[in-house]
Amino acid sequence: MQREELRSYLDVLLDAARFRDYCPNGLQVEGRAEIRRVVCGVTASQALVDAAIERQADALLVHHGWFWKGEDGRVSGYRKQRLASLLAHDISLFAYHLPLDAHPTLGNNAQLALRLGWQITGRFAEQEIGFVGVPPAPTFAGELALQVEMQLGRKPLLVGAPAREVKRIAWCSGGAQSYFEDALATGADIFVSGEISEQTVHLARETGMAYLAAGHHATERYGVMALGAHVQQTCGIECMFVDIDNPV
Repeated sequence: MQREELRSYLDVLLDAARFRDYCPNGLQVEGRAEIRRVVCGVTASQALVDAAIERQADALLVHHGWFWKGEDGRVSGYRKQRLASLLAHDISLFAYHLPLDAHPTLGNNAQLALRLGWQITGRFAEQEIGFVGVPPAPTFAGELALQVEMQLGRKPLLVGAPAREVKRIAWCSGGAQSYFEDALATGADIFVSGEISEQTVHLARETGMAYLAAGHHATERYGVMALGAHVQQTCGIECMFVDIDNPV
């Protein structure tokens, strides 16, 4: 498949143009024109770039790319090394941030629900990034935390009583702790996200809504995995997911 065909396909599939984001979505680094093999991963780190080179990939497809707002724009140090590695091997970099959080079926939040058996009933927060739903049956915060741990392979941090009944869940993958009050407004019994901040602990205690911090990386693996599988099936391009371990 030609690089520009893949770029156009992904941009439309993920509705990238509608999002106000902290980085450019889509093709961030231009590589060779023809793409036959893609390495997928959460973050375009040097380790993932090296994995793409080792696997002779033509492109990288990630959730966290480069060129974030507020960053130093100079290409030096580790930024030079990453970019030089891609350019030297003519590898393209495709990155989709908020579009991959929000997609109704392939996105991080939709895929998290699929794996945990949560039924999606609504959306919330800015640009409808957050999801609302219900578990397969009423449960308790402590039991929900165990289910999340078993699925993600990472012990989450629960703020709130384990015995708190959970009938309604609000969730948003990654660093979404700033959406706590939006989640509270949905009437959810618990907010599941990737990260937690110091002040979020106090908000959870004072409002009575439980908070489950399940890991930024851990909650954002499944979107790009699903997207890669979709591209392979639909476009006939070999896609392989490489998980670069991250404890956060």
